[in-house]
Amino acid sequence: MSANNVVLAITGASGSAYALRLAQLLLAAGKNLHLVVSGAARQVMARELAAEFPRNGASSEEWTAMIEHTLAGPIASAWGFCPPATSNAAPSHGSVRAYGTSDYSAGIASGSFRTSGMVICPCSMGTLSAIATGASTNLIQRAADVHLKERRPLVLVPRETPLSLIQLENMTRLSQAGATIMPSMPGFYHRPMRIADLVDFVVARILDHLQVEHTLMNRWGEEPSLD
Repeated sequence: MSANNVVLAITGASGSAYALRLAQLLLAAGKNLHLVVSGAARQVMARELAAEFPRNGASSEEWTAMIEHTLAGPIASAWGFCPPATSNAAPSHGSVRAYGTSDYSAGIASGSFRTSGMVICPCSMGTLSAIATGASTNLIQRAADVHLKERRPLVLVPRETPLSLIQLENMTRLSQAGATIMPSMPGFYHRPMRIADLVDFVVARILDHLQVEHTLMNRWGEEPSLD
């Protein structure tokens, strides 16, 4: 079903934990994850979480195991990550299919392949610029272009500071074209106690825009947890 197809692209901005946590929650929600990882993202992942992404031809089980292993590893454990609440009742039943950045034969390169949305998390300024100009020089950019032209949800999660005028203008152009610009800026009204709480705040907002139910955080107006 198209509603279960979600595209996730991971690029070379800082914030690998956002991407892995998002992937974990989408899989726990039963989504078919169509994944594209840039070469720069692989380098950043190794530096931030001391882990490596599987090869593009790896099985869904290998990708799922890597995500779970990394989020249960020494670095992520120190940050306080916990398994998704849904995994207590039922195991993850989503799937992963990964593509190379030059694989234009992938379904996600065409508007005829139906999805419920695409997220680029984290989104580098180079990727954001290329999408804003319609470059489509790799599969990530092409898939994003497809989601814009088909009027499907496209969520971009940039992580950069400070922002130049060029970067701000690119974000404005993409917002006007229909994309959602969601910088990885966590709130604090849910009283975060761990790094994982800050990551989950951003991931929760992404899931909201994809219409995926979750219990990652207390919403505004709800009593914050003191755990």
